[in-house]
Amino acid sequence: MKKALPGPFTFILNASGKVPKILHTKKNTVGIRVPDNAIPRLIVKELGNPIITSSIKDEDEIIEYSTDPELIYERFKGLVDLVIDGGLGNLEASTIVDCTSDEPEILREGLGKIEEVL
Repeated sequence: MKKALPGPFTFILNASGKVPKILHTKKNTVGIRVPDNAIPRLIVKELGNPIITSSIKDEDEIIEYSTDPELIYERFKGLVDLVIDGGLGNLEASTIVDCTSDEPEILREGLGKIEEVL
């Protein structure tokens, strides 16, 4: 994980007792993502805490995730306090790696190439 983060990976780990109960699911796992983007990393540094978030799924059949800050603002301005315009995001999702058993398992192939960090 040290080689892969920050980067385009999400790692699924077993949740410990230190993870807030609000994050626990029936599986007691948590996804950890440290993007290679200065904006969220600076926010985390200033807050001193991780950010709890999810991707914005788009209902458009052509694009799966919304990444245009102007479109995100127009669609969600009444539901969120703030939209940070950091430019267009990447349309390819992160690679999801399940690390909850003896051998890591790729749950979703994405932008991160696991062979580059092994």
